[in-house]
Amino acid sequence: MTLTDLIPASPQPDELFTAFAGWAEERGITLYPAQEEALIEIVSGNNVILNTPTGSGKSLVAAGAHFTALANGQRTFYTAPIKALVSEKFFDLVKMFGTEKVGMMTGDASVNPTAPIICCTAEVLASIALRDGAQADVQQVVMDEFHFYAEPDRGWAWQVPLIELPQAQFLLMSATLGDVRKFEADLKRRTGRATTTVSSATRPVPLFYEYQRTPIHDTLEDLLKSGQAPVYVVHFTQAQAVERAQALMSINMCTKAEKDAIAALIGNFRFTTKFGRNLSRFVRHGIGIHHAGMLPKYRRLVERLAQAGLLKVICGTDTLGVGVNVPIRTVLFTALSKYDGQRVRMLRAREFHQIAGRAGRAGFDTVGTVVAQAPEHVIENERAVAKAGDDPKKKRKVVRKKAPEGFVSWGEETFTKLIDAAPEPLVSRFKVSHLMLLSVINRPGNAFEAMRHLLTDNDDDPRTRRRHIRETIAIYRSLEAGGVVERLPHPDETGRIVRLTVDLQDDFSLTQPLSTFALAAFELLDPASPTYALDVLSVVESTLDDPRQILHAQENKARGEAVAEMKRDGVEYEERMERLQEISYPKPLQELLEHAYEVYRRSHPWISDHPLRPKTVARDLYERAMTFTDYVGFYELPRTEGLVLRYLASAYKAVEHTVPDHLKSEDLRDLISWLGELVRQVDSSLLDEWEQLANPEDEEELEQSLEEKTAPVTANTRAFRVLVRNALFRRVELCALENYGALAELDAEDGGWDADRWADAMDAYWDEHDDLFTGPNARGPKMLIIDEETVQGAWLVRQIFDDPAGDHDWGISAEVDLHSSDEEGRAVLRVTGVDRLG
Repeated sequence: MTLTDLIPASPQPDELFTAFAGWAEERGITLYPAQEEALIEIVSGNNVILNTPTGSGKSLVAAGAHFTALANGQRTFYTAPIKALVSEKFFDLVKMFGTEKVGMMTGDASVNPTAPIICCTAEVLASIALRDGAQADVQQVVMDEFHFYAEPDRGWAWQVPLIELPQAQFLLMSATLGDVRKFEADLKRRTGRATTTVSSATRPVPLFYEYQRTPIHDTLEDLLKSGQAPVYVVHFTQAQAVERAQALMSINMCTKAEKDAIAALIGNFRFTTKFGRNLSRFVRHGIGIHHAGMLPKYRRLVERLAQAGLLKVICGTDTLGVGVNVPIRTVLFTALSKYDGQRVRMLRAREFHQIAGRAGRAGFDTVGTVVAQAPEHVIENERAVAKAGDDPKKKRKVVRKKAPEGFVSWGEETFTKLIDAAPEPLVSRFKVSHLMLLSVINRPGNAFEAMRHLLTDNDDDPRTRRRHIRETIAIYRSLEAGGVVERLPHPDETGRIVRLTVDLQDDFSLTQPLSTFALAAFELLDPASPTYALDVLSVVESTLDDPRQILHAQENKARGEAVAEMKRDGVEYEERMERLQEISYPKPLQELLEHAYEVYRRSHPWISDHPLRPKTVARDLYERAMTFTDYVGFYELPRTEGLVLRYLASAYKAVEHTVPDHLKSEDLRDLISWLGELVRQVDSSLLDEWEQLANPEDEEELEQSLEEKTAPVTANTRAFRVLVRNALFRRVELCALENYGALAELDAEDGGWDADRWADAMDAYWDEHDDLFTGPNARGPKMLIIDEETVQGAWLVRQIFDDPAGDHDWGISAEVDLHSSDEEGRAVLRVTGVDRLG
C-alpha cells in the first residue's frame, strides 16, 4: 500500500496529519517533536523553514508535505542541488506514492514530467518560475539543502522561485541555515502565508567532541578498540584520502569472519580499473574510500558495505555532506583548514557542522563522536618535548619541526570556536543573464514590470540591485539591436508590450544552452571527409562544460612532450620556457568553431552567457585507440576516473540526442555506439539509471545485488567491432613508433608476444618500407577485415598496414576471444602474426 492509498476522503488538516503519522508508525517511526510541529504547520497550509540537525528526519517531513499537496490536488516540487540526490529522492518517492504520481526533471532526464510530484534540480524549477511566474503550475515547493542559496554560481536558482512563485507553499530544509529571520519575514510577505521556523539544537543522536594530540594511527586504533567504528576520516583532497587508506592497511581492522562477510557481499563485483583493484584490497581489509572522483559503482559499493556495517574506516573528502548515504558513528577531521581553489583558509562554521553532523546514526547509535586531529607537526613536536622529560638541556636541544609551507595555523581553540559557532548568514547570490530576460519576455504580461519585480525585490543590497538593472538594460538593448525582441505599439491579447521575434523553445535548455549553436555548426562540416564523425563529436564537445582536471592533465602531457622534443633539438632553457606558455591542451576545430560562434552570437546574443569550450576528450580517447583504463593511466588520472567517465557519459548523451538522424553517417553511428558501450562496460550504473528511469519499478531489483547487470560486450555487435578496430589500431600506432615494450605490456595480460617477438616480426616490414602511416585512411574500414564466423569461440581479424607504397599487403592477424571479451568488458585479442600476405 502506498501513501496515495491513504489520502482521506476529506483532506482536512487533522485527518491528513493523522493519516501520515499512522503510516509512519506502521513502519516503526515515532515522530520527533520538531517533525510533528513542522507537519502540523504544513497540513495547515503554512510555510515552514526546517532548521534541524542532520539525522532529525527532514526527509520524512518532506514526504508529509508531498502527501498534503497530493491530497489537496496540488502540484508539488522537490528540489536538490545535485542530480544524484534528485534521482535518489525520485526512487524513494516512487516507492512511497507509486509510479504514476512521481516524475523527474534534471535536464539530462525527464520522466513523467506532468506528474503531481516532481523531483528536479534547483535550476529546473528556477527556469519554470522565470518562464511562467505566478501562473506556473506549482503550488508547493520543498527545497532540500537550502544553504545552497549562498553558493556563488548557483544561489540565484534557489532565490528565483521565492520571488516568482507567490502562490506556492514553501518548505525550506537544511541542517545549517543559521539565522533565518530574514527568510521567515520575506516568505510571509511574498506568499501571504503564515511562516514558521522549526528549529532544534537537540539532535536525536547527541554529539561528543574530542581534540586529539596523538598520531592519527593511534587515534584510530583507540576509536576502533572503544567501539567507535565506523569512522569517517575527513580529508580535503582526494589524493590524501587514498594515501590514508593505503597507510591504514597496517592496522588489523576486521576479524576473519568480518572479512568473509565482506567478500560474500562483494561477490562477483567487477573491479575494472587500476583504482578499482586498489579499492578491492582496501574494502576487503575493512577500509572504504569515498570521494567525487570515483566511479559511481565504486561509491555505491562503499555505501552498501557501510550500510551493512562491514567497513570500520572510510577515508573520504568533505563532499560527504550533501545527500550521501554513508552511515557513520565517528567523524575524524584530519585538518580544520582547506584549499578552496584560491587559497588555504579555515573551515567555515557551516562547512564544519555539515560534515560533523554526519556522525551518529539514528536508530543505531546512542551518541556520535566528532574528533579533530592536532596538526601533524604539533603532535611530533609535543612528543619530542615529552621525550626530553624534565631535563632543561634536552628540551633546549629539541629540534622542532616547522609547519608545512602555506599552513594556516589552527588548534584546539579553533576547534572549540567551530563547535560553538552558528552557521554564517546566508548571502544573496542573485544574478542576471540573457536566458533570464528571454524567459520573462516570453511569458504573457508586461515584461518590464516582471523584470522590475525581479530586479528590485531580490535579496541583494541596493547598490548591487542597481548593477543588475544596468546589466539588464544592456542585455535588452543587445537583444533589441539583434532583432530578437521588438516593442509592440499596443499590448497584444496576452498583455505583452514587447515580444520575441523567434521561437526559442529549444534554446531554454539550462544543461545544454549551446545545443542550437551545435546544430548550426554541423552544417559547416563536410560529410565526405574521413574525419567527419570525429568532427561532429568535436562540435558537441565544444558545448560541454570543461572537465578541468582532464584538460590540465592533457596540457601537462603536451608540455612534457614539447620539453623533451625541444631538449633534443637543443633549444635553450629561456626559450623553452617562453614556448611552453603557448602550449595548451588540444582544441580540434578551434578556429572554425570560434568564428562560427561569433557569427551565431550576432543573431543569438543570449549565448554570450555560455562561452564556447573547444576541447577533445572523447575524440582524443578514440583517436588514441585506447581503452578507458589505458587512457586514465596515460594521463595519470586514477583518482579522478569518475570525472573522466561522467564526462564521456555526458558526451555520449549529447551526441546521441543533439545530432539529427539525417546527419549521422555510418561512421558516426559506429562512434556513438562505441562510446555508449565503453561507458556501460566501465560502469553501467551511469547509463542504466539514465535509460531505465522510465521503469522505476525496476529499481528494487537493481538494489538487491552489488553485481552489475551489464550486457555482454559482444551483444552490441556494432560497438564491439569498433572496440576490436581500436584494439588493433592501437597496436598499429605502437608498431609505427617502434615501441615494442608498450606492445609487450599491451599483450602481456592476454598471454601475448614479448618485445623481442614484436621487434623480430616488424624487422621484415622495415626492410621493405621506411614508414607506417597512422592517419584517417590507415584506420578506415577498408583496412580491417573481420571474419565474424565464430571459430572455437573467436573471430578471426586482420588489420592491414597503410604502407608508403600503397601495397597494403602487410598487416597484423589476430583472434578475438569472445568469451574473455564478455568477462572483461573489452576486446581481448591474441596476435597470431605480423606478416605479408600474397
